[in-house]
Amino acid sequence: MNETNLTVTEADLHAYADEQLPEAARARVEAYLAENPGEAATVAGWQTQNAGIKSLFAGYEKSRDTDLQLVTPAEPASPWKMHSAFAAAAVALFALGAVSDRFILPLFERPPLQFAESETLPKQAETAFLVYASEVRHPVEVFANEEAHLATWLGKRLAIPDLKVPDLKSLGFHLVGGRLLPVDGKPGAMFMYADQAGERLTVIVGRNKENKTTSFRFASAKDVETFYWIDGELGYAVTGEISRDMLRKVAEECYRQFPS
Repeated sequence: MNETNLTVTEADLHAYADEQLPEAARARVEAYLAENPGEAATVAGWQTQNAGIKSLFAGYEKSRDTDLQLVTPAEPASPWKMHSAFAAAAVALFALGAVSDRFILPLFERPPLQFAESETLPKQAETAFLVYASEVRHPVEVFANEEAHLATWLGKRLAIPDLKVPDLKSLGFHLVGGRLLPVDGKPGAMFMYADQAGERLTVIVGRNKENKTTSFRFASAKDVETFYWIDGELGYAVTGEISRDMLRKVAEECYRQFPS
């Protein structure tokens, strides 16, 4: 980062690329980018990636009558059909990679992208959100004013020495706090965030030594959306009553900040 303008952070650049930066701050960032062509190229790559993602999934912005068939097949999928589905997924991933490798490449540096074998994580994340996000006085055990203690405490319970509490300020969400909760019968962590309107979301972290794959998926239950992924022994889930686009941005930011 250019030392002559320390007021522009990487979070500011991500917010600018995602069109989440307040109008009053855009001029400052644009002036910084004009003086730093390397950073400007990076931000342009992020913007191209965002456009590629929106283009790939544009056909799914609105529900269709046939959507139910995606989760309730009329007959068991044959090995040939399953092979075709994985092939189509691979084509989509490589097409996105051709647009920008900023987000895709880190995924391939870790275990291969596969579908999750367990569906328990999104359900537990949904339940935790419904139980705690509606709490007024006691939504968390440790509040944001003790963030360092929260990270140390939950990191010890989950055996994650370098556990960090994700900073989501660039996306408009501030930390409310966190708590210990069970995930698959083992100690898990929950971090809660809220925006200026009071809309809350939760981030769940759980450990399961049986996890062997890396997976990124959405799950929906009425108005509650969950974006979850399995990374080695650790499982993560972001849940809230917010748009999938914003949920994806929150998940990407958490993915960047959580230890691998």
